[in-house]
Amino acid sequence: MRVYIPATVSMLRTFVDSGELTPIGGTAFALTPALRESYAAGDTEELEYAAMLDAARASLRLLAGDEKAEPRRAVVAVDMDDVTLRPDLDYSVVKVAGSATMKDVASVHLDTAEAEEDVRAAAEVVDAADMGDPDAEFTLGSAEDHELAWYAPQELAFVLELM
Repeated sequence: MRVYIPATVSMLRTFVDSGELTPIGGTAFALTPALRESYAAGDTEELEYAAMLDAARASLRLLAGDEKAEPRRAVVAVDMDDVTLRPDLDYSVVKVAGSATMKDVASVHLDTAEAEEDVRAAAEVVDAADMGDPDAEFTLGSAEDHELAWYAPQELAFVLELM
């Protein structure tokens, strides 16, 4: 199953160095039956994109409270077999067992430098946005207006080196 693992730039650097990426708490996001049912329409590609955006929001939570973190959302798209659905948490949430290796990676998605200010601000208010604070929702929306750049797995080390 294709899963989307929320990450940070620091986690990506560790992944490149160690060759393994372990999702925090085993949490990832995917196109699950519950996610498919929650949409009135949409093809597989559109619904997988929705799952990736859920992972990007989770990446903001990983950045929250860490002033030293590089303010860029990161998502790693990985093909994994040992996946457990968790519709009790949210429509797209899954739990994965173990770590992903670079050979499992389909793509890496990362904010560009232009998004940094908005991502930093959104990381500070992501929980308040989830609780319905309209100002926080606006701030979160500003970060989510930035499209994540797409990278092939073999490009990751070079992208990180250029940052």
